[in-house]
Amino acid sequence: MTDNNGRIARRFAELSAAGRRAVIPYLVAGDPLRDISVPLMHRLVEAGADIIELGVPFSDPMAEGPTIQRGHERALDKGVRLRDALAMVAEFRRNDADTPVLLMGYANPVVGMGFDCFAERASEAGLDALLTVDMPPEEVEALNTHLKRVGLDNIFLVAPTTPPERVEKITEVATGFVYYVSLKGVTGAGHLDVDSVTEHVALIRRYTTLPVAVGFGIKDAESAAKVAQAADGVVVGSALVQLMADRAAAGDGEQAILDAAAALVAEIRSGVDSVGDSVGDSVGGSVAGADADKAGTA
Repeated sequence: MTDNNGRIARRFAELSAAGRRAVIPYLVAGDPLRDISVPLMHRLVEAGADIIELGVPFSDPMAEGPTIQRGHERALDKGVRLRDALAMVAEFRRNDADTPVLLMGYANPVVGMGFDCFAERASEAGLDALLTVDMPPEEVEALNTHLKRVGLDNIFLVAPTTPPERVEKITEVATGFVYYVSLKGVTGAGHLDVDSVTEHVALIRRYTTLPVAVGFGIKDAESAAKVAQAADGVVVGSALVQLMADRAAAGDGEQAILDAAAALVAEIRSGVDSVGDSVGDSVGGSVAGADADKAGTA
């Protein structure tokens, strides 16, 4: 069984010590080409990705906007399922033992496989964490028992509409990092309000010492740099999925799609790194700051 325990924590600690933020690209397993995902994961790491978020194709991805929904549909049409996503992680691990990989998906496939079976297969594949969009903290005890047994983190979403008491409940069961959804609505929707992001990230830090990554609305270096001023990591999803879909629709081959995806992640990396050490205290000191806030509200 692969020892995955702590890979995400180590990555964030390394970044914090260097005054840097995490770049976390999201891709749908098997999209836009069935066999592109593993080469894509490696190329994105080379381009500056710190953590890979691999989406499990699902027939009713309720949190997703049309761009990622279509990605799920394309992957499902190719027959890609949860077991295939885990196989992709295992293949990726043959040449990369360090980059954390997170599976993002919905509860139904995990429930269908069985929590015990999923945890075993995920650990053997080299997975680091799971994010199930539609599994609330009140219902996660059984799953968490199995994930903790094999050293996998459980990532939770916090939305702009999440009240403080709910944030506290979520952070009590979350591990790895907290994923803040920067927009009201689905992926790819709305306008990024950086002031609101900053305010809500500060709220989350009152209840946890976990890193906070921000997704939804990150599409280029400029938006990434703005969000990186407040967050420990930025997630790019819809922009990457759409770019690859457009290239595939234009008849581009695998290499051209990989090059385009890597270029976008390199741009995001550049934007995030442009923040530099000027706001290093907000990240490097996030643990101490969160502890102080929690002490002040005790």
